[in-house]
Amino acid sequence: MTSKRRITKKKPRFGNNRSFSLKATRRRFRLNLQNQRIYVPELGRSVRVQVTADELKTIDKVGLTEFMRRQGRSVKELL
Repeated sequence: MTSKRRITKKKPRFGNNRSFSLKATRRRFRLNLQNQRIYVPELGRSVRVQVTADELKTIDKVGLTEFMRRQGRSVKELL
């Protein structure tokens, strides 16, 4: 179950560690999650969210409201 503060629906990816002898062992590629407080002018306040570093770049570029709209969600869900 994901947190209410978590914007993304991304999940960890899986792959293999490869030793020198090429023996494969399973591993997880975890998300680079960051806890951030982002100001939302439409609400007149800041909201705390968990975002990946990649999504944080996009939010800086287009804004949180537009980012949430692209995901088919509203900013009010974060409150």
